Amino acid sequence: MASKFTVTLSQIIKETSLESIYMPSNPDEILISTTDINRPGLQLAGFMDFFDNTRVQVLGRNEMMFLEALEQEKRLATIDTFFASKPPVIIVARGISPFEEMVSAAKRYDVPLLVSQDSTSGFMSGIIAFLNVELAQRITRHGVLVECYGEGILLTGDSGVGKSETAIELVKRGHRLIADDAVEIRKVSNKTLVGSAPENIRHFIELRGIGIINARRIFGMGAIKLTEKIDLVINMEPWDKNKVYDRMGMDNQFTEILGISVPQLTIPIKPGRNLAIIIEVAAMNNRQKKMGYNAAEELLHNLGMSSNNDPGEDVKKEWESF
Repeated sequence: MASKFTVTLSQIIKETSLESIYMPSNPDEILISTTDINRPGLQLAGFMDFFDNTRVQVLGRNEMMFLEALEQEKRLATIDTFFASKPPVIIVARGISPFEEMVSAAKRYDVPLLVSQDSTSGFMSGIIAFLNVELAQRITRHGVLVECYGEGILLTGDSGVGKSETAIELVKRGHRLIADDAVEIRKVSNKTLVGSAPENIRHFIELRGIGIINARRIFGMGAIKLTEKIDLVINMEPWDKNKVYDRMGMDNQFTEILGISVPQLTIPIKPGRNLAIIIEVAAMNNRQKKMGYNAAEELLHNLGMSSNNDPGEDVKKEWESF
């Protein structure tokens, strides 16, 4: 069963600069567990079917003008019914002052009532982005995450294969470290994975023979980054002379992380190979593929062959013999 993550109301207040009108208890103890946000127009009109009272409720100018247009008795009944559903928090956008009836209902039903100075759409986009990250499904993988030419590269492989040493070389070449040893991966959308380091080991790297170093202290702030999308997984493994490695790049391989397919490469390791340069080229080549260019397909075209057809073992052997 997937873990259920929560975010405290105090974190939301800090992130979105909310003003508290009424807070029934410590906001550190009020938990939000869903990324969905609701503008309760239908609910204020009386349609409460399918209303999810676990969502953050946001009232914009339309909702407030609708309430203002109601007769006082009707407005009081509408607000009372809405607050009686006890949502985790009600936020009024655009800096609009809540009605006295709303403040009274908030106190009556112990519902937090807050105000945002942002526009309704701007506030909602910001809080949704924040909740998508904080409440995202996540796992922790053994590996190293680096940013190379704007591409998030997740280096995987057995312990001692050289992931951390390769990351140090990449940092020395101007790229940035996100996480070493343990990478916390979050599924922030149906297409996007974001990696970061657990807070207690952030910026630290273990180098066998040297020990633990702090990349931020040694290489400076420009050498580190807190989070990065995962665009490519590179599996590093010792060179196996009996294994056939891809030399043309026609066979796209993928690995699945949290239900999302991510391009994957296998890089064989042996003395004399400059892994940092290989990973730099892999990052640039992956970006080119995302932009629609494939060097192997162009080569086949130049050789008068169609990339839609399998070149065949004879052709592959002939190319690999060059």
